[in-house]
Amino acid sequence: MNYLDKKLEAYGNSDTYPFHMPGHKRQSLSAFDPYKIDITEIDGFDNLHHATGILQEAQERAARLFHAKETFYLVNGSTCGILAAICALTKKQDKILIARNCHKAVYHAALLNELSLEYVYPKITSQGVQGSIDPIQIADMMERNPDIKAVVITSPTYDGVISDIKTIAKIVHQYNIPILVDEAHGSHLGFHSYFPNSALSYGADIVIHSLHKTFPSFTQTALLHINSDLVREDAIKTYLGIFETSSPSYILMAGMEKCIRYLEHKKAEVFIPYVEKLVDFKDKMQALSNIKLLSGDCFLKEEVFSFDPSKLLLSVQGTDLYGNKLMQILQNKYNLQLEMASRDYATALTSIMDTKEGFQRLYFALREIDSSTSTCKHKSSFVEKIYQKNKKSMELYQAVSFPYKQVDLTLSEGEISAEYIYLYPPGIPFLVPGEIITKQLIEDILYCEEIGLAVEGMKDIRNKRINIVNF
Repeated sequence: MNYLDKKLEAYGNSDTYPFHMPGHKRQSLSAFDPYKIDITEIDGFDNLHHATGILQEAQERAARLFHAKETFYLVNGSTCGILAAICALTKKQDKILIARNCHKAVYHAALLNELSLEYVYPKITSQGVQGSIDPIQIADMMERNPDIKAVVITSPTYDGVISDIKTIAKIVHQYNIPILVDEAHGSHLGFHSYFPNSALSYGADIVIHSLHKTFPSFTQTALLHINSDLVREDAIKTYLGIFETSSPSYILMAGMEKCIRYLEHKKAEVFIPYVEKLVDFKDKMQALSNIKLLSGDCFLKEEVFSFDPSKLLLSVQGTDLYGNKLMQILQNKYNLQLEMASRDYATALTSIMDTKEGFQRLYFALREIDSSTSTCKHKSSFVEKIYQKNKKSMELYQAVSFPYKQVDLTLSEGEISAEYIYLYPPGIPFLVPGEIITKQLIEDILYCEEIGLAVEGMKDIRNKRINIVNF
């Protein structure tokens, strides 16, 4: 019989190297026994929802470290922060502008507040990766939709692609509305010159950070930063009180506090060797013939504004491998667990806690795999194929309020979707409730299944049937 606690303990004691979240990479900053510090809001330990003491001081330290006006601890992950922020910035049935490649939490917030969604679409790159959001798109959509109440951008993306937040923020602020940047994957930005700066330094009004993605902090720990007077602090607090648990874990908060102090006192000490390891790995990867490490200089400037080099995008485009196959080989043969895979690449996430040995193991494994990999005819762009512009028949919140029925996926052409479909990770929907299902979309879903990618969202666990709006 399998038991989760025992399986986790065995995994933690194995030699499997984690090129995935969380950023502590199974290395401890503290020796505390979690059972001994698991308390509730007793005297002397403050209350996260009404912080006036030790937790208020902790959040103030985080704000100083990240150069924010005010910072809130999140123990329900970045998802909690996104839900609270969007609901605080909007009223029922407002209109917002979002990047189509936003995380599903943005769509969930839109559903909760019955928001109308307008989209800007990322550039499609020649490397099979979704690119940046073009500020010109933002300016055009703002001019054509003066009733937009907020703008939401994801930067960096799961793939490390960064948009020109400085220019976008200037455009948005001309309309005196706020921009929220989901920087969950970029809490490390701005801590060393090797990395681009954070959206906090470029005028974003709210920035969300997942501490656990790139820093030594427990899964589910995140930060919400307020950075301007366009955001009502009282509204943020109200919605955090709704979306964040009323019993916040002191274990998680203690881990966040330890992480913040660690960064305060050891920033240079940990970031300098981390950057050296990244540079060394990049240099070595140039010797490989088939598997390529994608970096900022692999993209055209009009495709990708900037790139986060902490994300190791291992491209197999133009080879006889798929990204998910590479990921499986690394896991099964070399005990190297990556974060995610698409058709054209696999992604290894790194952090300041990664070891020299870990980078060496990954390189030696890739070198060996590369020697037995062949080139093949260049494949068409997977990203361009999957993430298309779909025709919207009704708003998201309207679609989920109607009755629905299940039909065979292959017979759903022309129907209105009543559910999301997305690859997970990264959790970016390529079909949203209210959008019309096309023949191409059906073929794309079947293609993703065929090559072994994880299609999620469909209520039928066999992914053979789909929910459609039933008027």
